[in-house]
Amino acid sequence: MKRSFNRDWIIQRLSAYEAPSPKPRHAPDTSPDLTPGRRVHGDHDLNPDFPPNTPLRPAAVLVGLVDHGDHLTILLTRRTDHLEHHPGQVSFPGGHIEPEDRDAVAAALRETEEEIGLPASHIEIIGKLDTYVTRTGFEVSPIVAIISPPFDLIPDPHEVAEVFEVPLAFLMDSTNHQRHAREFAGTKRYFHAMGYQDHFIWGATAGMIMDLYRVLKGQQNLAP
Repeated sequence: MKRSFNRDWIIQRLSAYEAPSPKPRHAPDTSPDLTPGRRVHGDHDLNPDFPPNTPLRPAAVLVGLVDHGDHLTILLTRRTDHLEHHPGQVSFPGGHIEPEDRDAVAAALRETEEEIGLPASHIEIIGKLDTYVTRTGFEVSPIVAIISPPFDLIPDPHEVAEVFEVPLAFLMDSTNHQRHAREFAGTKRYFHAMGYQDHFIWGATAGMIMDLYRVLKGQQNLAP
C-alpha cells in the first residue's frame, strides 16, 4: 500500500468504515463474543484454537497519528521490563477503563497523559477501530486521533521505557508486514509483527496496526 497520507483522507476513511461503538464498560463479564462476522478482532484471528482468557477486562488505547505537515507518524511506547502485563513490549499509550472514566475515549486520553505527559489539548479524536481482544483477557477499544506538535513529553518512568514515532507510510506498506510464530504451552502460536530500526512491534499492537491498514485500504473484510 504505497501512497501519501494526510489527515483529511484518513478521517474520510474512518468515517466511511463506521466502526461500531464498544459495549458499555459496565456490561457483565462474559466469554468473548467471537461470532464469525462480528467486527471484533484479536489474537484469536491467527489462533482460532487459542481463545483469550476470561473474564475480559475493558481497556482503551490511543492510536495517535502525529501530524508533521508533510507526513504522519504513529506514536508508540516501549513498556518497562517489570510490568505485569506485556513487559518490554511496544504498545500504544493506554490502559484499563476505570469506573470514573466517562467512556473509552476519556480513558485513552487519561492514560495517555498519565503515561507520557501528552495533554488532551494536543489531541483530536477522529474515530475508532474495531474492538481488539487479547489472549491475556483485555477487550481493547483503539481510539484513533491526530496529535498536533510541537509538544513536550514526560514519560512515567515506572511504565514507559521509551517513546518513539514510526512513519505511518512504513506501517501501511504491506511489504513491511510479517507473520511470526513462537512456541507457547507446547503449541505454535502466530502473531503479526513489524520491524522498524531497532524496534520490534508485535502482538496486539501489531494486530491493531493491521486493523488500521485494513480500514485505510478500504477492505475491512481482508483476511488477517
